[in-house]
Amino acid sequence: MIQILLWLPLAAGLVACLAPRRLTPMVATAGALGALVLALALLADFDPNAAGLQQVVDESWIPDLGVRYQLGIDGISIFLVVMTTVLWLAATAYSAIRTPDRPKTYFLMMGLGQTATLGAFLAQDLLLFVLFFDLMLLPMYFLIGGWGEGEGRVQATIKMIVYTLVGSLLMLVGAVATAVLVADGGQLSFSMADLRANVLPEDSQDWIFWFFAAAFLVKMPAFLVHGWMSDAYRAAPLPVLVCLSGVLAKVGAYGFLRIVLPTFPDATVQFQEVLLVIALASILYGSVMAFTQTEARLIAGYSSIAQLGFITLGIFTLRPDAANGAVLQMVNHGLVVAGVFLIFAVISERTGSSDITKLGGLASRAPVLAVLFLIVTMATLAIPGSSNFIGETYILIGAFQDKVVYAVIAFAGVVMAAYYALRMYQRTMHNRLPDGLESREISFGPGVIIGGLVACIVTLAVYPNLILKRSDDSVTATVAAAKQQDVDLAARTSETSP
Repeated sequence: MIQILLWLPLAAGLVACLAPRRLTPMVATAGALGALVLALALLADFDPNAAGLQQVVDESWIPDLGVRYQLGIDGISIFLVVMTTVLWLAATAYSAIRTPDRPKTYFLMMGLGQTATLGAFLAQDLLLFVLFFDLMLLPMYFLIGGWGEGEGRVQATIKMIVYTLVGSLLMLVGAVATAVLVADGGQLSFSMADLRANVLPEDSQDWIFWFFAAAFLVKMPAFLVHGWMSDAYRAAPLPVLVCLSGVLAKVGAYGFLRIVLPTFPDATVQFQEVLLVIALASILYGSVMAFTQTEARLIAGYSSIAQLGFITLGIFTLRPDAANGAVLQMVNHGLVVAGVFLIFAVISERTGSSDITKLGGLASRAPVLAVLFLIVTMATLAIPGSSNFIGETYILIGAFQDKVVYAVIAFAGVVMAAYYALRMYQRTMHNRLPDGLESREISFGPGVIIGGLVACIVTLAVYPNLILKRSDDSVTATVAAAKQQDVDLAARTSETSP
């Protein structure tokens, strides 16, 4: 089942490319729907009490290099896989309703992008992970450069590719170096399980850690390595932004949990404070920039930087409760930001703009659209009762246990989120309706797509344990190695102090 899930989107994209033009959108949407059904079947079959990986596939691929075709899921990846299929179905279905030019190539690239992203979440061989991680760049290059908006779309695409490709190449070097140093003249193996079982000396971990960290921080993006974000978000088609911001950004955070913490535990402890500072800088910078923007794309983009900062804070607090909250928050943010982008896709189509200073009063004759947008807004600002509130609470409580100063500063981001989220909603839905704009209700197709995302948001608000219960054991095991190093370091420091 796991292999069918992985390759179905690409197969559907190829079939859509070969099908008659009028059938292309339907075939692509059917492929995305099939992937969601398979992901839900995996979730239904997932045993939260079982230790280790489930649905494992392990076959020899390139034996001379020790590369294996290893796939599997655990409590960390299962809901990221489900989220990927949900958001890709939403983006594909919306694109099918508003069929773009050259639909055959467009939907082929969408299918390839989904397969690459699922591969990154499912891969259990380090070189296989790097391959899928790099493969994600190819469809984004064509989707933004070929179907993007504005004259600067090509330059924006090149800028994004340069940033992410540099990080990806550094990660490739780090992956090869890790396998070679672990082998130490013996049989090469890129299996993540083998690399976790044979931890490198601390001096080797330190520089390899930053090679991986660079790739993951750029992908998220984090403060100081976010330079590609604003241009790419302005240029990308809004359905593509659903996948880029809602899913691909989470691969970076997932990489820290899946690879960095268990494989480089000494370096994780060594550079914990640096990553926490980067997380805080991302929270504050993203929040400040979000409420200085008037373009909805950039409000959501800078808000994403802040939210990924919270997720990074949860991971590098090195506490299972905070890391568990980070996993929940990855899913929360993906669903919420997808809702924002699709709502503004509807608004932009009707008004010709997503600049909130040119909008207003759109709720007057569109109560359903207003309610859907209100629920998404409340989740964005993490109002009590929302799933985002639970995720951020887990992260902040974990941070308060060991890193009080960081937690207090991070709380400022929660306050600022309330301002920019409510400002975006107020400027769009209320006030006076500008001359030349017409308020009308959301149509059925987009309403079903956005309504489905809102239903997922509400479900997690009511029952966040759906994720927390299934991710707890895997997250605890992942954090345990780095946490043990932290405890040992504290003990050694205590023994040597006068």
